[in-house]
Amino acid sequence: MSIVTRLKPYLRWLILGATLFFLLQVLRSHAQEVAAIRLDRSAVEMLAIALAVTLIAHIWAGCVWSWILQDLKQPASASWGIKTYLKTNISKYLPGNVWHFYGRISAAKSAGIPIAAATLSVFMEPLLMATAALVVALIGNVTHWAWSLLSLAIGLAIVHPRCLNPLLSRLQRSKGTGEQWQLQHYPLRPFLGELGFLLLRGTGFLLTLLALTRFDPMQIPRLLGAFSWAWLLGLVIPGAPGGLGVFEATAIALLDGLLPTAIVLSVVALYRLISVLAEAIGAGVAWLIDRSQTS
Repeated sequence: MSIVTRLKPYLRWLILGATLFFLLQVLRSHAQEVAAIRLDRSAVEMLAIALAVTLIAHIWAGCVWSWILQDLKQPASASWGIKTYLKTNISKYLPGNVWHFYGRISAAKSAGIPIAAATLSVFMEPLLMATAALVVALIGNVTHWAWSLLSLAIGLAIVHPRCLNPLLSRLQRSKGTGEQWQLQHYPLRPFLGELGFLLLRGTGFLLTLLALTRFDPMQIPRLLGAFSWAWLLGLVIPGAPGGLGVFEATAIALLDGLLPTAIVLSVVALYRLISVLAEAIGAGVAWLIDRSQTS
């Protein structure tokens, strides 16, 4: 057994510990400024709008997941995809950060979808999300358009069937599935859908920021870019369920100098609360609708 393999189980705890230490250090340095921030009625109303937009983003993500299954030739309706996605999404905060995927695969299997296709759908979804986040993050870097255009081209190439199908084949072989599922065409609709998801999430973040302070509209591309980078790292770095800690630490680091640190600390804390609340509301409503339909 290699050293990397032996250390892998401890990696997530190391990352989580490091990010929490960073956040606590920043909070301790700016505790008085954070405590001085007050929310008036208009700020609360803005946060309510941010909550609604974030909930819509998760509903939209469920619809996009159904599109991925449809691209894999599975009869997944948008309504079923949304309900299943919302009911399982809250599970990503459990240790391991895989239980939302397991829940979707189990629900798809119960709906008659082959387990190989279901597994591929939950593999493709974060890959498409990550590619979309990369595109938004780099296009938001308005001072380097050449790099942004190159990154856009790379991002679009990553989700091409010629690149994805070998990865899908390798995944199927590692899972030992007898069925072979391949993309027959470019997943343009799911990719554009994930771009919409990232823009909705970013809008929720900007509305949360707007509840606390005003900012120059010219800063929006950079703010969206910083949000997308933070969200992307929270998605791909292991150790933090739901990106908890990683997203916050990255956003604070990227927005340092652009906004007052106390404002950034408050925004990332409020946005995390809004995100979890939106996911909890979505899961609860989906569960109630599902129960009413089966009773």
